[in-house]
Amino acid sequence: MPHKRKRQRSAEVVGFVGIGLDKNEGHRRVTTGENFVLLGGSEETHDRMIDAAVHVNEELRRQGKELNDATPQQLRDLFRDAGDHQD
Repeated sequence: MPHKRKRQRSAEVVGFVGIGLDKNEGHRRVTTGENFVLLGGSEETHDRMIDAAVHVNEELRRQGKELNDATPQQLRDLFRDAGDHQD
């Protein structure tokens, strides 16, 4: 019996999750938005995650793309760019 090859599917990003692992001062921070869920972290860390998520969504919108239209490489670059703008 011939061995059937499984078709490899290309990676498709359907959303992203941000997790802040630093001290959270006893607060449970959860933020959801278009394409993302952000959990935990200090107030500063959580705010930085929100800023990054908003930056990525705005940049995708500016490019006329949906999240699943972007490659993982493109998203990594957008997040890196978002981090550069926060400093």
